[in-house]
Amino acid sequence: MATRYHFGDNEKPHFITFAVVNWIGVFTREVYVQILLDSLKFCIEKKGLKLHAWAIMSNHVHLIASAQEGLKLADIMRDMKKFTSQRIIAAIEENQQESRKDWLLWMFKRAGAKNKNNDTYQFWQQDNHPIELSTNQMMDERIGYLHTNPVKAGIVWEPQHYKYSSAIDYYTEENGL
Repeated sequence: MATRYHFGDNEKPHFITFAVVNWIGVFTREVYVQILLDSLKFCIEKKGLKLHAWAIMSNHVHLIASAQEGLKLADIMRDMKKFTSQRIIAAIEENQQESRKDWLLWMFKRAGAKNKNNDTYQFWQQDNHPIELSTNQMMDERIGYLHTNPVKAGIVWEPQHYKYSSAIDYYTEENGL
């Protein structure tokens, strides 16, 4: 599937948004969020991802990220999305407590059948929608946007109170996840 969005200079921060197919609210369950968090940590430690700011919403993710010198941000994102999709779908299949299991798997299978690049399931939408942040103003605007996303969604009153974002690191002296 061709995309109109492309990564620019890999060493410059990019605002990246990617969503679960059909905007399904998978990340309402902590077990699935943890898979994504662990994968981001792995990409930071082993794949050269530089994560500047982030927010995980119920059905989509916002990152401000760049890559270490000589590495491609698109490759890191591709690998992370592939790994997390496989792990989250396996976790759904194995989760005896998941009341939506049959529906979730049906939706992911249905999306996968529509995409010739998949064997069975499709978890993430194809696009990453990266926007290169070339100025401090752009960076500040996007950091503000992703940190206020949970506030605008009515989940928390203040950005720093949202567990699944880097807002606490920006607004307080505390360290977040």
